[in-house]
Parts: sequence; C-alpha cells; structure tokens
Amino acid sequence: MDTDEDEDEIPPVARPDQAELGFDLARALASVVTVRAEVPEDAYTAPILGTERQGNGVVIDPKGLVLTIGYLITEAERVWILNGQGGAAPGHVLAYDQATGFGLVQALGPLGAPAIRLGRSQPIEVGHAVIVAGGRGVRDALSARVVARHPFAGYWEYYLDAALFTAPAHPRWGGAACLGADGRLVGIGSLLVQEVVRGNQNVVGNMIVPIDLLPPILDDLTRYGRTKGPPRPWLGLYATDAPEGVAVTGLAPGGPAAGAGLAEGDTLAELNGRPIEDLGDLWRRLWAAGPAGTTVTLALVRNGRRQELRCRTADRQGFLKQPSLH
Repeated sequence: MDTDEDEDEIPPVARPDQAELGFDLARALASVVTVRAEVPEDAYTAPILGTERQGNGVVIDPKGLVLTIGYLITEAERVWILNGQGGAAPGHVLAYDQATGFGLVQALGPLGAPAIRLGRSQPIEVGHAVIVAGGRGVRDALSARVVARHPFAGYWEYYLDAALFTAPAHPRWGGAACLGADGRLVGIGSLLVQEVVRGNQNVVGNMIVPIDLLPPILDDLTRYGRTKGPPRPWLGLYATDAPEGVAVTGLAPGGPAAGAGLAEGDTLAELNGRPIEDLGDLWRRLWAAGPAGTTVTLALVRNGRRQELRCRTADRQGFLKQPSLH
C-alpha cells in the first residue's frame, strides 16, 4: 500500500517541466485520479491490506473506466474516485486480475477527467525517462528513469516476466500512472522496492506493471470480471528465496497449504519431483501443473528432515468477497 495523502507533495525540483516535454502534461495528468476503497472487516484480505485503502488510478476510456492496481480494490464494498479538481464519483469494482495485478473500476457518475491514451511498454529501455504520477496533479508528478527491467517474483504467488523498475521512488506508488516520453500510459505503479542497478548500487524505487499486459485481457475483464479459461492453482502460502530452496514465510488462513500441513519455516525443495530453482520457478511450475483443484506434491525440509506433502490447490478468487453493484 502507498503512503497517506497528507505526506508532503513532490518537491518542485523533482517534478517534470512542461518546457522539456513533447506533450501536454496537464492534460495527461488530468487522467490520473485518486481511488479510495472501503473493505469489510471480515474480508479475507482485511488483516493484510487493511479496511481503508487509498491510491491512484488512470481513466482509460471516455465512459469512466479506471485502471488501478488490484490490491487497492480487492473485496472493496465501496469505492470513490476523485479527480484532481476535487470532483468525486462512486465506483463499481469490475475486476482484479490475479495474474497481472491490474484492477478495474467503473465510475458510476461523471468524473470530469479525460481518458488517457495507452502506450507500449515493450520499447521502454533502461535509462529512458518516465513520469510517475499520482492523482493530485502536477504536485504529485515525479520525473524518474527506468533503472531496470527484468522478471519479478512476489511472495504472494505472483510473477511477471518483465517488470519495469523506476527511480527515484514515488511516495504514493499504488496505482500511480507511469507515462512515457509521448505522454501515453506505459505502466501502473505496484510496489516500493530496493533495486540493484549498475555498479551494484542499491536504489529505492517503484515496481511498475507494464501496460502491454492489459490489452489481451481487457475485454474479458470488462465483460466477465476475470479472464477466460480455468483459474490458476493457488497454494495459499507466502515464500521467499533461501540458500537451500524457497522458504515458507507465512500461510494464508484456511488456504490449501495450511490445510495440507505446511508450516512457516519449511523450506520447499521440489514440486512434483522436480527441484525448485527459485521463487519464480516455483510459481511458474505450480501454474503449469494444471487448473485450480489440481493436487501437487511438495518436497520440503523441516528441522533438517525431508518429507513430502500432497496439497490440493484452490481458486484464490473463491476465498474473496465478490463485488456488488451500488
């Protein structure tokens, strides 16, 4: 989650300068909005993500469709969308795509914000200048650069083949717009990360979900609330890379992994008889094992002893409260 709205605005020296740009900055930033969500206390994600969430979103079509990062709106009971001029409209959660991390909200009233044009993230290279922007206009816009582009594996059963990493870090990164040199949308802000760049220098920046992942699934998300095809298998565990394999750092309450007997501190060594190389390898091979409901065999090390457990996977979506229309 990103930081509170009362945090200091982006310093003027760190903001983009219209004189140095080849597009209308004010018009592009007018498409970026603030997203506020209220989640029931009994929601599955409430203990981790909280019941009051705030971040950003971007209007991507004239009818008020807003693209954001999914964790802001997961299980949301009420959503409000605010434009940079103080106008607000209620929103209806259309979809949260577990694979990409994108979320979609449909405004239920006029937003007073134009739709931005989608760009392409594939041509974006390390060193390219971008703008990372929140929903409060130019005071919430940050001049940044792409410092890395590589796969990203998240501890919550998440993986991207080619995430973008930008620096410096935007303090309100969740759902922030990442704009390319032509002012088009090239990505959506997801996380605050520490990234190793050239010369082994550590920099704090943002992980950006590339916009190229959206067009292939947009129609399905708007029509059905999820992509077509069988849902991915889900274990319900949190994990991280470790020297001997992949270490279990936590378990989703009532999830398949907890039910199968996995425990925090276990080290996962194999999935279905094949060694696990790293966290990304674990998630990729889990999803390749079959649809949700597939049973997998996990070899693990616990207190120095090796053992095997069989785990029947599930559809993560089935554990979440589903959106209801206002």
